[in-house]
Amino acid sequence: MTPNANFAALLTRYFTQRLIQQRSASPHTIRSYRDTFHLLLLFAKTSLGKEPSQLTIEQIDAPLVSSFLDDLQSRRGISARSRNLRLTAIRSFFRFAAFELPAHSEPIQRILAIPCKRCDHRQINYLTRPEVDALLAAPDQTTWSGRRDHAWLLLAVQTGLRVSELTGLTQRDVQCGAGAHVCVLGKGRKERCTPLTKQTAAVLQAWLKEQGRGDEQIVFPNRQGKRMSNDGVQYLLAQHTKVARKHCPSLMNKKVTPHVLRHSAAMELLQAGVDTAVIALWLGHESVETTQVYLEADLAMKEKMLAKTTAHAGSPGVYKPPDALLAFLKTL
Repeated sequence: MTPNANFAALLTRYFTQRLIQQRSASPHTIRSYRDTFHLLLLFAKTSLGKEPSQLTIEQIDAPLVSSFLDDLQSRRGISARSRNLRLTAIRSFFRFAAFELPAHSEPIQRILAIPCKRCDHRQINYLTRPEVDALLAAPDQTTWSGRRDHAWLLLAVQTGLRVSELTGLTQRDVQCGAGAHVCVLGKGRKERCTPLTKQTAAVLQAWLKEQGRGDEQIVFPNRQGKRMSNDGVQYLLAQHTKVARKHCPSLMNKKVTPHVLRHSAAMELLQAGVDTAVIALWLGHESVETTQVYLEADLAMKEKMLAKTTAHAGSPGVYKPPDALLAFLKTL
């Protein structure tokens, strides 16, 4: 075995050289890929009986990777979409490996040939204006945490920031004066600025004056004064959704996640007549095509389109029950 064929050394170079130095991958991408290989190495350890640092590139072959992906779905119960995300991380590493180890190109190509699983493309979930209002009213603003949560909820539904963008927001990213806006480094390391309404700017300005815990550069810290985790945001959102459901029954049938708040911001822009190309820029989408899902989800817009068409002629048929004897024969 050549030194380069050592899986541990190759994986280390992939993260430090390819992802961090060459591609300047975002922290979110690095964490996602790290978690994928953490799970893969644990699976390989159980399957092969070898410590991860002792594995060779030959041992991480297509059958092992396929078994790992199947195990994620059967034992962990992940969706086909999540399975495909894990496969994307694995493919990225083995494309790097193909350049580093051309002698191993044949087994590597077998891994790269593992297909993605087809998955259902469901319509997006979003909140209506009354549901958003109920959610914004849920935090107890007589407390420090309640005022914090009201501020980030309002910012999320107005700007459509991703949860990682929201938790990573610092005071230098927020401008509450003239031309109020927030500036974030989003997916694909693309910087974008999003304007704030007067109401959102006022709430943020009041919050920034009070914040004062831990690293004061973080706009929305946790109780320890550190950056909130994605799980922490999800937990807080679930708690406030429970309160909001008491005043807005339509929330009972909806699963509210941070990404649903992002969808809600996009739908509000769409229903206000904003062009999808502008919404794509607003949300930081790579392609305008990504924004088309909001058109598909807007039932009210479809109904308006239907009202402009000329209905086809049609008349309801009259049902006549069959003869009793014929009905009996059909049952035989």
